[in-house]
Amino acid sequence: MKWITRKNAKVDRVACPWLIRKFIDPQAEFIYVDKEKVLEEASRLNAISYDAPNAKYTHRDGLCTFEVLIQEYKLRDPALDQLAKIVHGADVEGDVAITPESAGLLRIAKGFAATTPDDHEKLRVQFPIYEALYASLR
Repeated sequence: MKWITRKNAKVDRVACPWLIRKFIDPQAEFIYVDKEKVLEEASRLNAISYDAPNAKYTHRDGLCTFEVLIQEYKLRDPALDQLAKIVHGADVEGDVAITPESAGLLRIAKGFAATTPDDHEKLRVQFPIYEALYASLR
């Protein structure tokens, strides 16, 4: 399935693809477009929109998109729940102190955002970080 979101990925738009590939859709294809084009392109490409205004999956009820996907797909895993708190803290402004790891993840995401404008490259280099965090929480 195709999944589409805003370009210039940082925390949620890297964490969500990791979650989607690992637990929801192993064959997922990720598309990044300008924020104003997410819904239009989602319709045109028959893609699932996420982490964008009015997307199918986005922040709601105080949750970041990563947490929303966990709820929607009924993923039950204590390590994943802990990782969701880390991602939430790194992604939601003002909640960075929710876990000790959140500030570090946010700094790492900002660093990768500064090193490459290519969102697919960000996925390639950051997926191992999420894999390692998840393994450490298991």
